[in-house]
Amino acid sequence: MWPGFGQMYLGRRRAAFAFAIPALVLVPLLAWQARDGMDVFFARLLLVPSAAGTLVLGTIVLAFWRLASMTWAFADARVAPRSLSGRRGGPAWYQRPRRTNVVFAALVASVIGMHSVVAWTGLAFLDGFSRVYVAEGPRSTPEPGSTPNDLGSLPTPYSTPEPNGRINVLLIGADSGLGYDHSLTDTLILVTVDPVGKTVDMMSLPRDIARFSLYSGGTYAGKINSLASYAAARPGQFPEGGFGTLTREVGYLLGAPVHYYAYVDLAGFKAVVDAVGGVDIVNQKQISDPGYGFPDGAHGFFMTPGPHHLDGRRALAYARSRNGPGDNDFTRARRQQELLLSLKVAFLKPTNLANLPTILNALAHTIQTDYPADGLPDLLLLAKQIPEASVTHLVLGPPYARRPTASTGTYELLIDESKFAALSIRIFGSDSRYASPSPSSSP
Repeated sequence: MWPGFGQMYLGRRRAAFAFAIPALVLVPLLAWQARDGMDVFFARLLLVPSAAGTLVLGTIVLAFWRLASMTWAFADARVAPRSLSGRRGGPAWYQRPRRTNVVFAALVASVIGMHSVVAWTGLAFLDGFSRVYVAEGPRSTPEPGSTPNDLGSLPTPYSTPEPNGRINVLLIGADSGLGYDHSLTDTLILVTVDPVGKTVDMMSLPRDIARFSLYSGGTYAGKINSLASYAAARPGQFPEGGFGTLTREVGYLLGAPVHYYAYVDLAGFKAVVDAVGGVDIVNQKQISDPGYGFPDGAHGFFMTPGPHHLDGRRALAYARSRNGPGDNDFTRARRQQELLLSLKVAFLKPTNLANLPTILNALAHTIQTDYPADGLPDLLLLAKQIPEASVTHLVLGPPYARRPTASTGTYELLIDESKFAALSIRIFGSDSRYASPSPSSSP
């Protein structure tokens, strides 16, 4: 059961302490790591690549240590008590009842099995890291008939958070892998976290925002959902690549730098929801979208108002449907924000701790990010401390962006810079670029 117990029972005190002390040292270390709850404890062990590697190596070493202690105690018969061997002296193997050999074999098998599961879990996380944390941007596995996206790279964040300062993460969702021949970033949500005030602001930028000023100068004539692909195809004009251009541009428009991004392939979103056991949402209004097409070929998405538990298939439809009566890009953007918070709740359920490898495998095929891995446990701890009532939801459609007075024949939204500036100053304060406009250049 514990290294050294067998030696202590046989009266081998020195050997008992020699086997027990190294393992006992682990107890206060693990207790310290678990001080913020078991979910953060597992995050510290598994979500940091260096810690996961140490866990795998330590698990293997501890397994050999336990087996050595068990084997030594089993073979030590010269001072074995009469209750174990029946008589003193002689080889232990032949003195012990057969059931003792069976118990020993069962314990050896249980130790090997137990440690194998832990080591395999650590290896699964290390393998997942190699796919989640990539330098060249997303590498999703599209369905047959679709085109893999290539939105360039963001090898180094151009800005990192100040100590105790806001953390700004751009969540990017694209329909690659759903049978499309494009990679439009239809979902853009800037999540800004105040670690001191324990608040979160979620701001969705509608995909139809168009004809906006670029941080590098000039105006982009298309829509914001095509900027990443456009920039990735023109490295000479946009040396930062697709993601680099998009993150800098969103930060420029909202007045604060984007520190990190997380790319979500909506085709894999379904697998993530299923891996965590589904999500619970409260639908605010009737959804009736008979034209909605599911990736499996079925048509029609309907949902009554009220609470629902959604599997991955219906959660994806809840995030993508926009053509029912009273629905549009703005209403589905609000639903996407709701789904993200519901996913956070599902991830933190204790029942999902045993399912971590499956969840990570789904995430590894769905998400790519440049968020530092060693910061994830602290981010998880911070997420636990922020109640849902402290999360503000914004969709930057009207009045922040409106239809142009002169229609071009394409549905577009033009930014109202004064309203963007007021919102930016309200959220970011003096750190907003709008708070200190750059002086006008001389003729």
